[in-house]
Amino acid sequence: MKEYEIRKEYPSEHYEVENLVREAFWNVYRPGCLEHYLIHCLRSSEAFIPELDLVMENNGQLIGQVVGMKAEIKADDGRVIPILTIGPIGIHPDFKRKGFGKKLLDYTLTQATEMGFGAVCFEGNIDFYGKSGFSYASNFGIRYHGLPQDEDASFFLCKELKEGYLNGITGEYTTPQDYFVDEAECDVFDKQFPFKEKLKLPGQLW
Repeated sequence: MKEYEIRKEYPSEHYEVENLVREAFWNVYRPGCLEHYLIHCLRSSEAFIPELDLVMENNGQLIGQVVGMKAEIKADDGRVIPILTIGPIGIHPDFKRKGFGKKLLDYTLTQATEMGFGAVCFEGNIDFYGKSGFSYASNFGIRYHGLPQDEDASFFLCKELKEGYLNGITGEYTTPQDYFVDEAECDVFDKQFPFKEKLKLPGQLW
């Protein structure tokens, strides 16, 4: 019997899941984090995919979550190619580096494939996501919006869910606008959670 379960998030769990996301991302990429407010906002987006609003339980405890969003590639030939983007995907700090993140990701990709999505793009670390079949988006001829051609794009990853879905396509991916949230609004939102100190730590991106 598996010790973990992956299922859809219940509306009654919104606060608990947001707090989980806060724990997962606090002081990781910046002092504090925005991801718990982001997921709060994404739920009301037209691009939000309820079927891919998933949580992971371990022995009855919520330890992980992921959300899926509709996105698109603007092809150089004028077509708009529908794809999927994923995130935030978070695992509680006590359960990181134990394989749960990969299990949650792989399950999500299987669900997305069954739903008919052809490809997924997002920003991430190839060392982790490469284990689930992701490669650099540049290998598919997909560029990241606003990034100069000579800039490092190794953070921008892609995986075909349908073999050949991106054949013959070159174009540009733009992160859905709903992923950009106001930091001041996040600070107000954050006050409903237990106090945590914002720290500037080595390795943070911002």
